[in-house]
Amino acid sequence: MSSKDVNTMKISPKVWHNGKLIDWEDARVHVMTHAIHYGSSVFEGIRCYNTDNGPAVFRLDEHMRRLINSAKIYRMDIDLTADDFSCGAVELIGASGLDECYIRPVIFRGLDEENPAFGVNPFPNPLEAYIAVWQWGKYLGEEALENGIDVCVSSWTRFTSNALPAMAKAGANYMNSQLIKMEALLAGYSEGIALDDRGYVSEGSGENLFLVNNGKLITPPLGASILPGITRDSVIEIGRELGIEVVETTVQRAALYLADELFFTGTAAEITPIRSVDKITVGQGKRGPITEKLQEEFFKVIRGQRPAPGGADWLTYVNEAAEKKSAAGTSCS
Repeated sequence: MSSKDVNTMKISPKVWHNGKLIDWEDARVHVMTHAIHYGSSVFEGIRCYNTDNGPAVFRLDEHMRRLINSAKIYRMDIDLTADDFSCGAVELIGASGLDECYIRPVIFRGLDEENPAFGVNPFPNPLEAYIAVWQWGKYLGEEALENGIDVCVSSWTRFTSNALPAMAKAGANYMNSQLIKMEALLAGYSEGIALDDRGYVSEGSGENLFLVNNGKLITPPLGASILPGITRDSVIEIGRELGIEVVETTVQRAALYLADELFFTGTAAEITPIRSVDKITVGQGKRGPITEKLQEEFFKVIRGQRPAPGGADWLTYVNEAAEKKSAAGTSCS
């Protein structure tokens, strides 16, 4: 089955909805859907890479567990498991015709059209689950992986974790991210870095952050209102395997300007160097040697060219998973 080509972006002609594949055109919600009005959604961003053994999804199980955990935090008691979502993603990629893609699972509060409820109270509204996949290039640009990007410290503070739980990847959280991103773009930067409510460095609008100083890899802790990023965790594991000391600690704003190297991590951003902050050059103003080495090893892992640290199983090979299910006579439905 071939994928659609919409404005040069290839998208899957099928979408996974509550355990079934449906046509792209049928993936619709009512205008009074609770999530549209109140931001009551949780979601994930996952990448599938083309390898010598066919399409492979990077850390699929970990992403889907985080999705279910996000739903749990927001009291979304959905009758689907992380394994159901993982299985659905594999099935959808197989039907998409795409060798590489970005995967977007989402759970949200919908609308019971027979007994509609329109207030803030989310409980009367049914839960809906979808997965869509499409072909998406480098989030911050192909050249950014080598040349780095220019960023600013945002005037917008990251929300406190007792106001909106940063551990949940929730749609509502990304209104804060949009403010950070728009401010940066309108000021001529590629991205913004937010500080937490105490004035310490938190993260980008949709990325975790790392500094390199004196050969050490430094990153803000979970207590700095950051999302516990799966790419962040991968970089920490790869760094330790390479013998790099990793320190999770609070980071002052000024430390950004004095870092030897600085880079973002995330599913979309992967590992993207930062060459300047607030027009102050970081290091040599280009990708540094430790960032480059981490990129090199990370891309080897996601392409299936070397094992993950400790022999961990970070890749789910789509064709292999589909063959196992077929041989077992099971499906995702």
